[in-house]
Amino acid sequence: MAQHKSAKKRARQSLKRRARNRHLSSGLKTAVKAVRTASGDEALTALRAAESEIRKAASKGLLSKKQASRRVSRLTKAVHRASA
Repeated sequence: MAQHKSAKKRARQSLKRRARNRHLSSGLKTAVKAVRTASGDEALTALRAAESEIRKAASKGLLSKKQASRRVSRLTKAVHRASA
């Protein structure tokens, strides 16, 4: 366990950050899974929700902006390929 005041604060901060990241990451995975399992119009609405979650994760620092764009692009391609 941390002994110094600054180390204790760092430990508290990292626990809070870990909880926030886990929550965002879990929501992100659920949204993407919903897109992959949906079909037709449901897939399009799920895609919109998933894109929102992905962009939110990028703005919070969970993903880089480029990785977020890449995930959105690949999901969109998959949905359009499935609907065609």
